[in-house]
Amino acid sequence: MEAYLDNSATTPLCKEAVDKINFALTSCWGNPSSLHSNGIAASELLEGSRNVIAGKLSCEPDEIVFTSGGTESNNIAILGAANALKRRGSRIITTSVEHPSVEEPIKYLESQGFDVIRLRVGDNGLIDERQLYAATNPSVVLISVMCVNNEVGTIQPVEFAKRAAVHAGANALIHCDAVQAFGKMQLKPYNMGVDLMSISSHKIHGPKGAGALFIKKGTRLAPHVLGGLQENKFRPGTEPMPAIAGFAAAAEALPDYTKSMEHAQMLRDYLVKNVSAMENVKINSPANALPYITNISVLGIPSEVMLNYLSNMGIYVSSGSACAKGNKSRVLKAMNLSDDRINSALRISISRFTTKEEIDYLLYGIANAQKTMKRMK
Repeated sequence: MEAYLDNSATTPLCKEAVDKINFALTSCWGNPSSLHSNGIAASELLEGSRNVIAGKLSCEPDEIVFTSGGTESNNIAILGAANALKRRGSRIITTSVEHPSVEEPIKYLESQGFDVIRLRVGDNGLIDERQLYAATNPSVVLISVMCVNNEVGTIQPVEFAKRAAVHAGANALIHCDAVQAFGKMQLKPYNMGVDLMSISSHKIHGPKGAGALFIKKGTRLAPHVLGGLQENKFRPGTEPMPAIAGFAAAAEALPDYTKSMEHAQMLRDYLVKNVSAMENVKINSPANALPYITNISVLGIPSEVMLNYLSNMGIYVSSGSACAKGNKSRVLKAMNLSDDRINSALRISISRFTTKEEIDYLLYGIANAQKTMKRMK
């Protein structure tokens, strides 16, 4: 048996995405910018895909720009917003627990003279609204707050960002990295007060190499990749139609949010109940985290040792963000967890296809690992 429980890193492709990718590869392979019938068919596939993604975010199709994924979407949004608005002010507000694809471009802007405020989080991984209001002044040009943390599943109060900006009289853009939230909870950027929102295909059973950036109508960004007219000049170059078509097909195949959330909550509750009964196991995710992500620590067993042990059994989890390449978690450190808990942390991330049997196999694997390590000691 195998148990794939690393869905926050990537998900297996759903059948709908595979079928649409094959169609784009074999039957609709033209360049969407070409004016002949082959190109027109590809253009229709492109715009149909855009309509699907826009529908999932309750926005207009021309507010969707296709990208290569969450990292590129975040970079286009953050660098584009800061450079477009730098004459208005120099302050950027973000959190101490953002994904590297947000933290790194912001660090770059900081090296260029921007004043960066990183909001601290509490033991539950949440930012403090009072801290956000205190940091926001008229010089703020960008506030970037993720929707769901990729390591512990904390759901941030993104809507606070726009309220704080309005309260301070800051003409700031609000960016939200919603890569881990898209497809798992309902997202409406307009209702959330968000001007820029990043999403990705391979977190929702679509292909790697496709993502999107919501850019609210009237929002001005400075493009940092120059070339053709594709994607409103924000992401010039021939669109990767198989990946985009697969992305849209995966999005279209998403079930009702309520039903899939109930399934995820049932599995998370079952997991938490059983690991909590184990000796030397701690739950790092807050109780109200998105149920698709659960972070635990098996004290006394380093993450890498446990990962290898479970992997040999065909059980696949991670120790944190796939983009961190095994480095010590900034998120768990920001949550004030002890070194012992950080060094033994595991991220268990499920999808709508995850079964109770897979959770049982994980529980069996953890218990076996504990017995084996005890004997070795």
